[in-house]
Amino acid sequence: MQTAATSSILINGYRIAYEQYGEGSPVWLLHGTPSYSYEWRKVIPSLVQKGYKVYVHDLLGYGASERPLDADTSVAAQYRIFSQLLDELGMDRLHVAAHDLGGIVGLQLAQEQPERVQSLTLLNMPSYDSWPSPTWKKIIEEQLEQVEQMPRADFDTMLKKQLPMAVYNKELMTGDTLDAYLEPHAGSLGKASFFSHQVAHYNAKYTESYGTDLPKLKVPVQIIWGEEDEWQPLAYAKRLVQDIPDACLHVIPKAGHFVIEDEPGQCSDYIDRFCNEHP
Repeated sequence: MQTAATSSILINGYRIAYEQYGEGSPVWLLHGTPSYSYEWRKVIPSLVQKGYKVYVHDLLGYGASERPLDADTSVAAQYRIFSQLLDELGMDRLHVAAHDLGGIVGLQLAQEQPERVQSLTLLNMPSYDSWPSPTWKKIIEEQLEQVEQMPRADFDTMLKKQLPMAVYNKELMTGDTLDAYLEPHAGSLGKASFFSHQVAHYNAKYTESYGTDLPKLKVPVQIIWGEEDEWQPLAYAKRLVQDIPDACLHVIPKAGHFVIEDEPGQCSDYIDRFCNEHP
């Protein structure tokens, strides 16, 4: 598996894949769904070159982290694991950049432990009633059991159709890159894990619950958004920037939901600039 998280650590008895790169001020990159730390591979070298110590991990049930049958992999559980991971590594203060589902985890850290977060960058994340995306909302409400039981080949075909929706430049989600995103979902374990660890928690209750507390945030926040996101429309970014005190919004043209695939250089530059503004 082409995870960027090649080491591991035990948290609550579960093996969590993580890694650190470079030296300097710490920046933690949180991935989304249906993904894993691989999605940050184009951003990590740039941030290391800019003088940061970059951390990534695969969420429980994702990528190279353990995928136990009955584990709680809800957003709240992922936050607790992330917090304990920071404790284990002795990290008291850090910058956080978080994409998609990772954005909810990063926001919870900022809300629960603001003293720990130097800055928070949110990229194309679910919010308010935007989760799940219209595609998955329809599947969950109308045909979830049928999709869960579909033959392996049909499941692969479905993901191969959906993943290119995440990028503006469709050529970026082909060949080896598409294979890398599909790899965690391969085989019977991968398919079962996808539904039990990821899809089972595609629920607006997680995104709506934090929305009322956004005006109370006490950490510096910037929002980066791919303008052509087919899963999380730009309107949600504009709503977030209105609700979060002193937040700023950077809209990247010709970029989709996986904005770090379409424009990794711009994302890295925005993260670097914001971290420098909040040392």
